[in-house]
Amino acid sequence: MKLQEISSYIQNLELKLLHHDWTEDPQSIDELLSADFEEIDANGTVHSRHEVVQWLMQKDKIQRWSLLNFRIKLLTDECVLAIYNACKENDSSHDHSGSIRTSIWQIQNNQWKMIFHQASKIS
Repeated sequence: MKLQEISSYIQNLELKLLHHDWTEDPQSIDELLSADFEEIDANGTVHSRHEVVQWLMQKDKIQRWSLLNFRIKLLTDECVLAIYNACKENDSSHDHSGSIRTSIWQIQNNQWKMIFHQASKIS
């Protein structure tokens, strides 16, 4: 797969995590998040996989996100770093500056899975 194809594929996986209604099929989260996944949120708090899964299950199903300036860096043949800006769409209560995000995706059993994610507020 070419770098641009991998980038488009990973971007679609990032959007699926944000937009999908996980309450309909919670087991499918296992297809995208590694068993050892962890996250650092915009406030610097480290979250376990379990905590992130709980957030995904309870998130606003109507909320949509825009991913801007999406790009990846190849770390190894089976591992990439995704970097992008994320902004909530149609959310008047949210700071429209959004956040810059990084995710590490790794191929596990022939499937891309997120192993790490971090969000940083843009001021």
